[in-house]
Amino acid sequence: MDGRIFLGGGGEGYAEKQGLLLNYANRHGLIAGATGTGKTVTLQILAEGFSKAGVPVFLSDIKGDLSGLAVAGTPEFKLHEAFMKRAGTIGFDDYSYEAFPVTFWDLFGDQGHPIRTTVAEMGPLLLARLLGLSEAQEGVLNIAFRLSDEEGLPLLDLKDLRALLVWVGENAPDLSLEYGHISNASIGAIQRQLLVLENQGGAEIFGEPALELADLMRVDPDGRGRISILAADKLMASPTLYATFLLWLLSELFEELPEVGDPDKPRLVFFFDEAHLLFDDAPKALIDKVEQVARLIRSKGVGVYFCTQNPADVPEDVLGQLGNRVQHALRAFTARDKQALSRAAQTYRDNPRFDTEVAIREVGVGEAVTSMLEKKGVPGVVERTLIRPPSSQLGPISPGERQAAIDGSPVFGKYEQLEDRESAFETLRARAKASAEAAERAEEEEERAEAEEREFRAARRYSGGGLPRSSSKRIGARRRREPDTFGSAIGQAVIKELKGTTGRRLVRGILGGFFRGR
Repeated sequence: MDGRIFLGGGGEGYAEKQGLLLNYANRHGLIAGATGTGKTVTLQILAEGFSKAGVPVFLSDIKGDLSGLAVAGTPEFKLHEAFMKRAGTIGFDDYSYEAFPVTFWDLFGDQGHPIRTTVAEMGPLLLARLLGLSEAQEGVLNIAFRLSDEEGLPLLDLKDLRALLVWVGENAPDLSLEYGHISNASIGAIQRQLLVLENQGGAEIFGEPALELADLMRVDPDGRGRISILAADKLMASPTLYATFLLWLLSELFEELPEVGDPDKPRLVFFFDEAHLLFDDAPKALIDKVEQVARLIRSKGVGVYFCTQNPADVPEDVLGQLGNRVQHALRAFTARDKQALSRAAQTYRDNPRFDTEVAIREVGVGEAVTSMLEKKGVPGVVERTLIRPPSSQLGPISPGERQAAIDGSPVFGKYEQLEDRESAFETLRARAKASAEAAERAEEEEERAEAEEREFRAARRYSGGGLPRSSSKRIGARRRREPDTFGSAIGQAVIKELKGTTGRRLVRGILGGFFRGR
């Protein structure tokens, strides 16, 4: 299909051929349906279609099944006959098996190239969401980020943020006058949440070298777009970390890419699997940001496709931005399920040949109710569609095949070695060390001057010798102020000793014991 990604078709009662127009692919989309109805396969064939059209793709692999994109399907596969039959039924005449160029990524660096960002790039809004902070705690975090900029303290990893929070706490009385109240309780709560994040492995995503977006937008020499797959099976143990990281990545694309208007095809397509995790318990400010990104990022040439079980998982304002839709079966066993099914059916343009609500409930595995944007961006009439079979392997690849793909990747070796350049942690540690050394030198100088004066007074009693030139003026002034008697000399020596280091320690000990007794 010229200018389209072929999705499928069918015989009587089904669409003849259904495809996604590339020039409207950046108008975003939705893939929805209950577990086991074929959402993953739909995502796989869309990724294949975009790659063949020269469009880079980013997607997360929740179950490991999408790694099969890196390997061609084979006639030995148990569903080979079913695939061939389906291809004939829907008129997929040039169906064949092939592998696609894949780059594997992993936040933990186990099943792909490490993918990192810096604390500064994550920003206080998303970091507060990741840590689950209250409004007051988020305010303190915003102050810390502001001071990071003003004091020249780069925030690269979590130890930088920890060190900066300690510094903020030590200087809280002075800082509170300018930035508002900074409580030790809020700082302590943030530090505890950072510890929880570290225990979950979240520290792995912060550091350098940070991800370069250009590495997600590569096109191979043969003209096919590379498919970037984020291994998310372990990441799903921390769903907030998963959702926040993907939202950060989407925000970075929005902020860094230039405007391109309405391109002939997207510059990148971003699949957000398990999209409900993004919106669960999300504050309004975060949902507003998602809506803003969804509304405006299409002008950057990026298409965003949300994958979830039920369209109701996506807020109405965001759902309204999703023009291309593939709806697999929804199960309706409860009154609430029936209401959700009815609302989902109402978002489609009616087809007089069938009842949309009934069709969504009845379509089988590998079938879907689809509606794609047509000319001038008008939603197409809803159709029942048999989804085409994938050309790549259905199911996960072996660890050896994955490692071979990693070793042959164009970014191999670029992100594997963690860098730790000077940042807030090192700068604050150097400042503390310099302050401690200065205080130590001042104390040593004070003790040296005291020792010289004691030596002078002891020498005067026997020889009348003079002080060293550095102390003579000070002592001379004292001699003019008071009579030079043996008693006064003894008294001055005792007072000076009490004023010195030893005296301060003695007085602290006496007063400390007194107040402790009380």
